[in-house]
Amino acid sequence: MTSIDTWSPWVALIATGGPILLAIVNVIYSLYLRSRHLDAIKEALKHSRYVYLWGPSLGRRGLIWSLLEIVKFTGMVTLPKTHIRLGDLDPTDAENFPSRLKRLLQIKAVMMIGGGVWLGVVFALLQSR
Repeated sequence: MTSIDTWSPWVALIATGGPILLAIVNVIYSLYLRSRHLDAIKEALKHSRYVYLWGPSLGRRGLIWSLLEIVKFTGMVTLPKTHIRLGDLDPTDAENFPSRLKRLLQIKAVMMIGGGVWLGVVFALLQSR
């Protein structure tokens, strides 16, 4: 394998700066989901224990909490069996969750996982030089 020092500067910049750019896009996408779709997500998960306990304050506790809530909802929708077992998600809510909202949250999950994998690859490349 060749060292990253021998790469073109543009390729090295894109390879190392890509995860940072993807993280910024991910935060912007989370803010979009929070501002446009949080009420619909809460309505679709209205029987779930998490929404029942935190429902009135969801989206009203500040920017960082709102981003964390979107990540929580993403995990609840993309990994329903785990959250049903934990008791946060109602099985009927998981089955009846709207497909368009599920697709939006799956995009969020792919961005999070993709950014983490990309960052891991860049870290491995930088450690191997």
